[in-house]
Amino acid sequence: MAQPLIVIPTYNERDNLLELLDRIHAALPEAHVLIVDDASPDGTGELASARAEADARIHLLRRAGKLGLGTAYIAGFKWALARDYTHIFEMDADFSHDPATLPALLEAAEEADLVLGSRWVEGGGTVGWPLKRRLLSKGGSLYARTILGVPIRDLTGGFKCFRRAVLEAMDLDAIQTAGYGFQIELTWGAIQRGFRVKEVPIRFADRVAGQSKMSGSIFMEAVVLVWKLRLGAR
Repeated sequence: MAQPLIVIPTYNERDNLLELLDRIHAALPEAHVLIVDDASPDGTGELASARAEADARIHLLRRAGKLGLGTAYIAGFKWALARDYTHIFEMDADFSHDPATLPALLEAAEEADLVLGSRWVEGGGTVGWPLKRRLLSKGGSLYARTILGVPIRDLTGGFKCFRRAVLEAMDLDAIQTAGYGFQIELTWGAIQRGFRVKEVPIRFADRVAGQSKMSGSIFMEAVVLVWKLRLGAR
């Protein structure tokens, strides 16, 4: 029987947190959720702690400061692997990833080792994005796919479901990238190790509250990373 854990990094997500947890458990009641909070000054961690005391499915991992998205996921993955979870999800806290899609990702994991919530396969897409942003995201995935020579259409997405064995097979301490680069590196690592990867269509929406954590430097990191991966430098 599947024992899923959803890892959600947070920084100033107080306005989203409780509704997000409610919607996750409406979609996937058996799932546990690990909030990895980077000392949010808005009280996200305290809110998560209170919910964790009231609901055994909620867990909180506090970190000392704003240490970055990639390292938050790595910390969450290690926490999961120290326990008996069979499937580990990564998911944003801002409702850009619809919790209603969680069952579809988990179902797809019956036949795949890594399931990607994909914006760029048939049935997927974005909501509320201007044309420039759509072209940039789609072009970035095309660029990475072309350089790496893989059939995956959405390499930069952050809505994933891993079978436990995928994360166990990876050297998590060797992953140093963040944002887009982190997502590319994880999927590439799974492919290189022979795991089965499947894309499931999702509709990706702009965040409901708060501010985006993405930056130009993180985007450029991903541009350089694909060449390092392709040339075996990493």
